[in-house]
Amino acid sequence: MRSIEKTVVEETGEDLPPVDETITIRQRKTISIPEIAKTVFTLYPRRTILCFSLFVGQAFLYNAFFFTYGDTLTTFFDVKQTGWFLAVFAASNFVGALALSPLFDRLGRVRMITGTYVLSGVLLAVAGVVLGDLDAVTLTVFGAVVFFFASAGASAAYLTASEVFPMETRALCIAFFYAIGTAVGGITGPLLFGRLIDNASADKDITAIAIGYFIGAALMIAGGVVEAFLGVRAEGQSLENIAKPLTAEEDAAGGAQPEHQPA
Repeated sequence: MRSIEKTVVEETGEDLPPVDETITIRQRKTISIPEIAKTVFTLYPRRTILCFSLFVGQAFLYNAFFFTYGDTLTTFFDVKQTGWFLAVFAASNFVGALALSPLFDRLGRVRMITGTYVLSGVLLAVAGVVLGDLDAVTLTVFGAVVFFFASAGASAAYLTASEVFPMETRALCIAFFYAIGTAVGGITGPLLFGRLIDNASADKDITAIAIGYFIGAALMIAGGVVEAFLGVRAEGQSLENIAKPLTAEEDAAGGAQPEHQPA
Protein backbone atom coordinates (compact mmCIF):
# COMPACT_ATOMS: atom_id res chain seq x y z
CA MET A 1 0.00 0.00 0.00
CA ARG A 2 2.84 2.39 0.83
CA SER A 3 4.40 1.61 -2.54
CA ILE A 4 1.14 2.34 -4.37
CA GLU A 5 0.63 5.61 -2.49
CA LYS A 6 4.22 6.66 -3.17
CA THR A 7 3.74 6.00 -6.88
CA VAL A 8 0.54 8.07 -6.95
CA VAL A 9 2.25 10.98 -5.18
CA GLU A 10 5.19 10.86 -7.59
CA GLU A 11 2.96 10.71 -10.68
CA THR A 12 0.51 13.42 -9.60
CA GLY A 13 2.86 15.67 -7.65
CA GLU A 14 0.21 16.00 -4.94
CA ASP A 15 0.16 14.66 -1.41
CA LEU A 16 -2.61 12.24 -0.57
CA PRO A 17 -5.04 13.34 2.14
CA PRO A 18 -4.66 11.59 5.49
CA VAL A 19 -6.93 8.67 6.31
CA ASP A 20 -9.57 9.79 8.80
CA GLU A 21 -11.86 6.76 8.73
CA THR A 22 -11.16 3.28 10.03
CA ILE A 23 -13.04 0.03 9.99
CA THR A 24 -12.54 -3.10 12.07
CA ILE A 25 -12.85 -6.45 10.34
CA ARG A 26 -12.75 -10.02 11.54
CA GLN A 27 -10.66 -12.48 9.60
CA ARG A 28 -12.42 -15.36 7.85
CA LYS A 29 -10.92 -18.22 5.93
CA THR A 30 -13.89 -18.41 3.57
CA ILE A 31 -17.24 -16.76 2.92
CA SER A 32 -19.84 -19.30 1.89
CA ILE A 33 -21.89 -19.13 -1.29
CA PRO A 34 -25.18 -19.15 0.72
CA GLU A 35 -24.00 -16.12 2.68
CA ILE A 36 -23.07 -14.28 -0.49
CA ALA A 37 -26.44 -15.18 -2.03
CA LYS A 38 -28.21 -13.93 1.09
CA THR A 39 -26.27 -10.69 0.88
CA VAL A 40 -27.12 -10.11 -2.76
CA PHE A 41 -30.79 -11.06 -2.69
CA THR A 42 -31.82 -10.16 0.86
CA LEU A 43 -29.77 -7.11 1.79
CA TYR A 44 -29.51 -5.58 -1.68
CA PRO A 45 -32.60 -6.57 -3.72
CA ARG A 46 -32.81 -3.20 -5.53
CA ARG A 47 -29.20 -3.42 -6.60
CA THR A 48 -29.75 -7.00 -7.73
CA ILE A 49 -32.63 -5.87 -9.96
CA LEU A 50 -30.45 -3.04 -11.24
CA CYS A 51 -27.54 -5.28 -12.24
CA PHE A 52 -29.85 -7.89 -13.76
CA SER A 53 -31.51 -5.19 -15.91
CA LEU A 54 -28.19 -3.72 -17.05
CA PHE A 55 -26.63 -7.04 -18.01
CA VAL A 56 -29.70 -8.37 -19.82
CA GLY A 57 -30.19 -5.09 -21.66
CA GLN A 58 -26.64 -4.91 -23.01
CA ALA A 59 -26.62 -8.62 -23.91
CA PHE A 60 -29.76 -8.28 -26.03
CA LEU A 61 -28.62 -5.03 -27.64
CA TYR A 62 -25.30 -6.51 -28.73
CA ASN A 63 -26.87 -9.72 -30.01
CA ALA A 64 -29.70 -7.88 -31.78
CA PHE A 65 -27.23 -6.04 -33.97
CA PHE A 66 -24.00 -8.00 -34.02
CA PHE A 67 -25.45 -11.51 -34.30
CA THR A 68 -27.19 -10.59 -37.58
CA TYR A 69 -24.67 -8.01 -38.81
CA GLY A 70 -22.34 -10.28 -40.81
CA ASP A 71 -25.20 -12.21 -42.43
CA THR A 72 -26.96 -8.95 -43.26
CA LEU A 73 -23.88 -7.62 -45.05
CA THR A 74 -23.35 -10.76 -47.13
CA THR A 75 -26.99 -11.70 -47.78
CA PHE A 76 -28.59 -8.33 -48.50
CA PHE A 77 -25.68 -6.06 -49.44
CA ASP A 78 -23.53 -8.57 -51.32
CA VAL A 79 -20.43 -7.79 -49.26
CA LYS A 80 -17.73 -10.35 -50.03
CA GLN A 81 -15.27 -9.35 -47.32
CA THR A 82 -16.84 -8.28 -44.03
CA GLY A 83 -13.55 -7.86 -42.16
CA TRP A 84 -13.18 -4.13 -42.72
CA PHE A 85 -16.78 -3.49 -41.69
CA LEU A 86 -16.29 -5.51 -38.51
CA ALA A 87 -13.07 -3.62 -37.80
CA VAL A 88 -14.94 -0.30 -37.93
CA PHE A 89 -17.58 -1.71 -35.59
CA ALA A 90 -14.92 -2.99 -33.16
CA ALA A 91 -13.04 0.32 -33.24
CA SER A 92 -16.17 2.28 -32.36
CA ASN A 93 -16.71 0.06 -29.31
CA PHE A 94 -13.17 0.65 -28.11
CA VAL A 95 -13.13 4.40 -28.78
CA GLY A 96 -16.54 4.89 -27.16
CA ALA A 97 -15.54 3.23 -23.90
CA LEU A 98 -12.20 5.05 -23.89
CA ALA A 99 -13.61 8.49 -24.66
CA LEU A 100 -16.66 8.42 -22.40
CA SER A 101 -15.22 6.61 -19.37
CA PRO A 102 -13.98 9.78 -17.57
CA LEU A 103 -17.51 11.19 -17.60
CA PHE A 104 -18.78 8.37 -15.38
CA ASP A 105 -16.80 9.92 -12.54
CA ARG A 106 -17.28 13.57 -13.51
CA LEU A 107 -21.00 13.56 -14.31
CA GLY A 108 -21.87 10.53 -12.20
CA ARG A 109 -22.75 6.89 -12.66
CA VAL A 110 -26.52 7.33 -12.75
CA ARG A 111 -26.56 10.08 -15.37
CA MET A 112 -24.04 8.44 -17.66
CA ILE A 113 -25.37 4.88 -17.47
CA THR A 114 -28.93 6.09 -17.96
CA GLY A 115 -27.87 8.33 -20.84
CA THR A 116 -25.74 5.79 -22.69
CA TYR A 117 -28.30 3.01 -22.29
CA VAL A 118 -31.30 5.07 -23.38
CA LEU A 119 -29.47 6.84 -26.21
CA SER A 120 -28.01 3.65 -27.70
CA GLY A 121 -31.42 1.95 -27.42
CA VAL A 122 -33.17 4.82 -29.18
CA LEU A 123 -30.55 4.90 -31.94
CA LEU A 124 -30.90 1.16 -32.55
CA ALA A 125 -34.68 1.57 -32.77
CA VAL A 126 -34.20 4.33 -35.34
CA ALA A 127 -31.89 2.02 -37.28
CA GLY A 128 -34.67 -0.58 -37.26
CA VAL A 129 -37.17 1.94 -38.64
CA VAL A 130 -34.95 2.96 -41.57
CA LEU A 131 -33.31 -0.45 -42.09
CA GLY A 132 -34.91 -0.93 -45.49
CA ASP A 133 -33.28 2.27 -46.77
CA LEU A 134 -29.74 1.51 -45.55
CA ASP A 135 -26.79 0.05 -47.40
CA ALA A 136 -23.66 -1.65 -46.07
CA VAL A 137 -21.88 1.63 -45.30
CA THR A 138 -24.79 3.44 -43.66
CA LEU A 139 -25.71 0.36 -41.61
CA THR A 140 -22.12 0.17 -40.37
CA VAL A 141 -22.16 3.89 -39.53
CA PHE A 142 -25.40 3.38 -37.58
CA GLY A 143 -23.86 0.45 -35.70
CA ALA A 144 -20.68 2.39 -34.97
CA VAL A 145 -22.62 5.30 -33.47
CA VAL A 146 -24.96 3.05 -31.48
CA PHE A 147 -22.14 1.07 -29.92
CA PHE A 148 -19.93 4.10 -29.35
CA PHE A 149 -22.39 4.84 -26.54
CA ALA A 150 -23.46 1.27 -25.77
CA SER A 151 -19.92 0.01 -25.16
CA ALA A 152 -19.36 2.65 -22.48
CA GLY A 153 -22.68 1.81 -20.83
CA ALA A 154 -22.03 -1.94 -20.95
CA SER A 155 -18.57 -1.44 -19.45
CA ALA A 156 -20.18 0.55 -16.64
CA ALA A 157 -22.56 -2.35 -15.97
CA TYR A 158 -19.55 -4.49 -15.03
CA LEU A 159 -18.27 -1.65 -12.88
CA THR A 160 -21.65 -1.35 -11.16
CA ALA A 161 -21.80 -5.04 -10.27
CA SER A 162 -18.32 -4.83 -8.77
CA GLU A 163 -18.83 -1.78 -6.58
CA VAL A 164 -22.39 -1.79 -5.23
CA PHE A 165 -22.04 -5.04 -3.28
CA PRO A 166 -19.70 -5.84 -0.36
CA MET A 167 -16.07 -6.13 -1.37
CA GLU A 168 -15.82 -9.83 -0.59
CA THR A 169 -18.51 -10.56 -3.17
CA ARG A 170 -17.23 -8.33 -6.00
CA ALA A 171 -15.67 -10.98 -8.24
CA LEU A 172 -18.50 -13.45 -7.73
CA CYS A 173 -21.17 -10.80 -8.35
CA ILE A 174 -19.62 -9.89 -11.70
CA ALA A 175 -19.51 -13.57 -12.63
CA PHE A 176 -23.07 -14.13 -11.40
CA PHE A 177 -24.69 -11.27 -13.31
CA TYR A 178 -22.58 -11.88 -16.40
CA ALA A 179 -23.72 -15.51 -16.36
CA ILE A 180 -27.36 -14.43 -16.05
CA GLY A 181 -27.02 -11.86 -18.81
CA THR A 182 -25.30 -14.39 -21.05
CA ALA A 183 -27.92 -17.03 -20.29
CA VAL A 184 -30.83 -14.74 -21.09
CA GLY A 185 -29.31 -12.68 -23.89
CA GLY A 186 -26.70 -15.12 -25.12
CA ILE A 187 -28.93 -18.19 -25.40
CA THR A 188 -32.38 -16.75 -26.07
CA GLY A 189 -30.99 -13.96 -28.24
CA PRO A 190 -29.22 -16.03 -30.92
CA LEU A 191 -32.17 -18.41 -31.16
CA LEU A 192 -34.52 -15.49 -31.74
CA PHE A 193 -32.25 -13.45 -33.98
CA GLY A 194 -31.16 -16.53 -35.90
CA ARG A 195 -34.79 -17.23 -36.74
CA LEU A 196 -35.26 -13.61 -37.83
CA ILE A 197 -32.29 -13.66 -40.20
CA ASP A 198 -33.45 -17.00 -41.65
CA ASN A 199 -36.95 -15.65 -42.28
CA ALA A 200 -35.59 -12.41 -43.73
CA SER A 201 -33.28 -14.35 -46.06
CA ALA A 202 -36.08 -16.63 -47.20
CA ASP A 203 -38.42 -13.70 -47.90
CA LYS A 204 -35.61 -11.47 -49.19
CA ASP A 205 -36.94 -8.79 -46.87
CA ILE A 206 -34.29 -7.11 -44.72
CA THR A 207 -36.91 -5.27 -42.67
CA ALA A 208 -37.83 -8.54 -40.93
CA ILE A 209 -34.57 -8.20 -38.98
CA ALA A 210 -35.80 -4.91 -37.53
CA ILE A 211 -37.94 -6.84 -35.02
CA GLY A 212 -34.75 -7.93 -33.30
CA TYR A 213 -33.49 -4.34 -33.27
CA PHE A 214 -36.69 -3.20 -31.58
CA ILE A 215 -36.47 -5.92 -28.92
CA GLY A 216 -32.84 -5.15 -28.16
CA ALA A 217 -33.59 -1.42 -28.09
CA ALA A 218 -36.55 -1.84 -25.74
CA LEU A 219 -34.56 -3.91 -23.23
CA MET A 220 -31.61 -1.51 -23.39
CA ILE A 221 -33.87 1.48 -22.78
CA ALA A 222 -35.55 -0.41 -19.94
CA GLY A 223 -32.12 -0.97 -18.37
CA GLY A 224 -31.48 2.77 -18.58
CA VAL A 225 -34.80 3.57 -16.91
CA VAL A 226 -34.07 1.10 -14.09
CA GLU A 227 -30.69 2.78 -13.61
CA ALA A 228 -32.41 6.17 -13.36
CA PHE A 229 -34.57 4.95 -10.48
CA LEU A 230 -32.36 2.37 -8.73
CA GLY A 231 -28.85 3.51 -9.64
CA VAL A 232 -26.26 4.16 -6.94
CA ARG A 233 -24.15 7.30 -6.88
CA ALA A 234 -20.89 5.50 -6.30
CA GLU A 235 -18.52 8.03 -7.83
CA GLY A 236 -16.00 9.53 -5.42
CA GLN A 237 -16.90 7.16 -2.59
CA SER A 238 -14.93 4.41 -0.95
CA LEU A 239 -16.15 0.89 -1.56
CA GLU A 240 -16.66 0.43 2.20
CA ASN A 241 -19.15 3.30 2.25
CA ILE A 242 -21.07 2.06 -0.77
CA ALA A 243 -21.55 -1.36 0.82
CA LYS A 244 -20.13 -2.41 4.18
CA PRO A 245 -17.80 -5.42 3.99
CA LEU A 246 -19.17 -8.74 5.20
CA THR A 247 -16.14 -9.04 7.47
CA ALA A 248 -16.80 -5.73 9.24
CA GLU A 249 -17.26 -6.09 13.00
CA GLU A 250 -20.87 -5.66 14.02
CA ASP A 251 -20.12 -3.29 16.88
CA ALA A 252 -17.72 -1.21 14.84
CA ALA A 253 -19.43 -0.87 11.49
CA GLY A 254 -22.65 -2.81 11.71
CA GLY A 255 -21.56 -5.49 9.25
CA ALA A 256 -23.13 -5.57 5.83
CA GLN A 257 -25.82 -2.93 5.68
CA PRO A 258 -28.99 -3.00 3.61
CA GLU A 259 -29.05 -0.69 0.62
CA HIS A 260 -29.82 2.82 1.74
CA GLN A 261 -28.58 5.14 -0.99
CA PRO A 262 -31.29 6.49 -3.24
CA ALA A 263 -30.30 7.64 -6.70
